[in-house]
Amino acid sequence: MKIVVTGANGFVGRPLCVSLAEAGHDIIAAVRSHALLPEGIERRSVAGLSAATDWRAALTGAEAVIHLAARVHVMTESSVDPLADFRAANVAGTLALAEQSVAAGVRHLVFLSSIKANGEETEKTPFGPETAAPVDPYGISKYEAEVGLAALAARTGLAVTVLRPPLVHGPGVKGNLRRLIGAIDRGLPLPLGRVDNRRALIGLGNLTDAIARAVARPPAPGGFRIYTLCDGETVSTPDLIRRLAAALNRPARLVPVPVGWLRRVGRMTGRSAAIQRLTGSLEIDDRLIRAELDWTPPVSLESGLAALAESWRRDHP
Repeated sequence: MKIVVTGANGFVGRPLCVSLAEAGHDIIAAVRSHALLPEGIERRSVAGLSAATDWRAALTGAEAVIHLAARVHVMTESSVDPLADFRAANVAGTLALAEQSVAAGVRHLVFLSSIKANGEETEKTPFGPETAAPVDPYGISKYEAEVGLAALAARTGLAVTVLRPPLVHGPGVKGNLRRLIGAIDRGLPLPLGRVDNRRALIGLGNLTDAIARAVARPPAPGGFRIYTLCDGETVSTPDLIRRLAAALNRPARLVPVPVGWLRRVGRMTGRSAAIQRLTGSLEIDDRLIRAELDWTPPVSLESGLAALAESWRRDHP
């Protein structure tokens, strides 16, 4: 199958392209920069992600598109109007790609959304594909892109598959998890010993496997499906720290600070969202993707965290 992958030189895109090429697919990487692309992958240059992006050269002859490119969530937002900027890339840019895909004869689009389209925290009920209550600009933009894609699928006959993963762990990880691993490796005390939560994650290998399964099993023409997915196991923040510490051969220096104090400090310092992600629960119902796509995560959480620790050790000898 000839497949266009946007964001092909990113954290998810690079291993996905390798996996798909090894499976015999013809891969077209649609990227701004050709840096970090695997050898043997055909490249097409595109100018960013917006309503004005011209994808036609990349889409010629393609049967499917896997859309990974996005304006991503960041801890320190410098934009004056973050929601407008997220919408310009993640909503308008995505829908422009979808419209041009239809014009090029593409039959199936796989859209990498985010569990942030569901919200930030679960209480009693895990997040599933049927709910959406996004909170931050990134999550709102991903959900609005989903809504636009559903309408476009119904209007044009394009088959659309949406995947909503949680935090992805694996070699080359960035953001909060990278900072946490660095703190563990340096032996820093972490005031999270009293946290009692449950959080779902997904390993990079599991996510790329799910994307490959999704692109191989499209809905019927005009069909639109959303799947929530994870490693199949939840973990508390203290347990995650203990597992990573063990894999790094470091002590887990957990300090038992009351969660209420942590959240109060978060409000005082403007870091409530970061504290919420460390102390709150986020559980995922992945039964639909298991049933409809016959997908089971091939890599256990334990093995995925071990691979993450090993890659960290290689990069930080």
